[in-house]
Amino acid sequence: MKKGIIIAILVGMLGWAVYDFVVPKNEGTIEEFVDENANSTNQNSNVIEEDSKNDTGDVGLSVGMQAPDFTLKTLDGETVSLSDFRGQKVMINFWATWCPPCRAEMPDMQKFYEDEKVVILAVNLTETESSKDDVYDFRKEFGLTFPILIDENLDVGTQYQIRPIPTSFMIDTEGIIQHKATGPMNYEQMVEELKQMN
Repeated sequence: MKKGIIIAILVGMLGWAVYDFVVPKNEGTIEEFVDENANSTNQNSNVIEEDSKNDTGDVGLSVGMQAPDFTLKTLDGETVSLSDFRGQKVMINFWATWCPPCRAEMPDMQKFYEDEKVVILAVNLTETESSKDDVYDFRKEFGLTFPILIDENLDVGTQYQIRPIPTSFMIDTEGIIQHKATGPMNYEQMVEELKQMN
């Protein structure tokens, strides 16, 4: 089983390397969202916290700011806006099926969704997928029941300045960003961040 997983990851990484080498780098492509080395200056921590919180209600991407609203369709064709969930705790997660760290955190996200009172909006960067069918297959493979939003033109990914993936935002009942993480989160981290939100 472990050998199969390792082989699948290696094949995926090789496929990505070939894709990255063959496909020209144009503005608006995945290169804006994925750090090729998957390394950031915060190698020891995948958490980005701001030292001072912004209490002015300004819209922005820093901890303490109002999360920018967006509207996308789900994989099932339902139209969903972030503002629809005001009054509830929300986790927004940006991901793609070909991303090994995204695959690694999905079972924890599903358990988190089942166990806790939280809305998960899993924003798939669909333009980066080889086919929309890959997203359907992924949902089935992992038994995902939370909403998967389709960002076909990377509009929301661009709005949220996503790089690298996965990137997650934990948003409180007032729509304020309370936590931002780049890289995968595990179940315990998700629960801990949820406990600290109002």
